[in-house]
This record gives sequence, C-alpha cells and structure tokens, in this order.
Amino acid sequence: MSREGSEGFASILKRWLVSGLGVWLGSYFVDGIGYEDNATLAVVVLLLGLFTAILKPLLVLLALPFVVLTLGIGILFINALLYLLVGQLVGGFEVASFGAAFWGALWVTFMNLLFASWIGGSKGRRVRVHTSRGRGSNSGAARRVKPKDDVIDI
Repeated sequence: MSREGSEGFASILKRWLVSGLGVWLGSYFVDGIGYEDNATLAVVVLLLGLFTAILKPLLVLLALPFVVLTLGIGILFINALLYLLVGQLVGGFEVASFGAAFWGALWVTFMNLLFASWIGGSKGRRVRVHTSRGRGSNSGAARRVKPKDDVIDI
C-alpha cells in the first residue's frame, strides 16, 4: 500500500472514530437516542459514514435552494434525516424523534468540527493565488508551475 493510500485510510479511520465519539456523546446526552452494544455503535458509525458519502451530496443538491436560503443551516436538517434513517435501519439503535435525531447529528457534526485538524484530509494542501497585475501582458508565463502547485491565475 502506498503512503498516500495509508494516509487516506488513516483519515477514514479517524473520521469513523470521531463520528463514533459523536454518536456515543449523543446517546449519552440526548434523550431518545440509545444503542444496545458497541457492535451496534460500530454498525451505526459505518452506515452514517456511508450515507454521508453517498446520500448527503444528492440530498444537498436536491435541497440546494433551502440550504442557500437558510445560509447552510439546512445541512443540519439533512444530517438529522440521515441520522433518523440509520435509526430506522439498525436494530438496537433507537432514535425516538426528529428532534432527537437533530441533536444527535449536531453532536456528530460538533465532534467532526472539533477534530477536523486531527482528521486531516486536506493536510498539506494550500491554494496560492498568482496575479499578473502590473507586470506586463506575458507575466503569467514568466514562472513555471510545478505539478504540485495549486495556482489560480487571475
């Protein structure tokens, strides 16, 4: 396995651990959320990760006007719907209501935000802006761009 592949797997594993912490905290602090055992918690975290990767982009696209009008808060409702869906699909994981799902999803989101720098994902990526203002018409060609450079010419 290449180094990039192992870093990607480590990032996924960290994301699952953080999501598991969020689901666990949600079940601890939110009435109406509960799970039977750690195996159930693992299945919940795996399904939440799968749904977040596959269904969430589609739901965000379909609800884009709502998400834009609510200045992004609509994404929390989409997260709650996914949390509620997992609660319906996994035996041993109880989500009593949409309100409980909302607060549980908020815990997962908060944990992901709190540990975002540890999870990585975009580690080492930077955007460099190169402008050609005031340097003549062919200044964009004056500097060679290396394959690893992220450059936006304006």
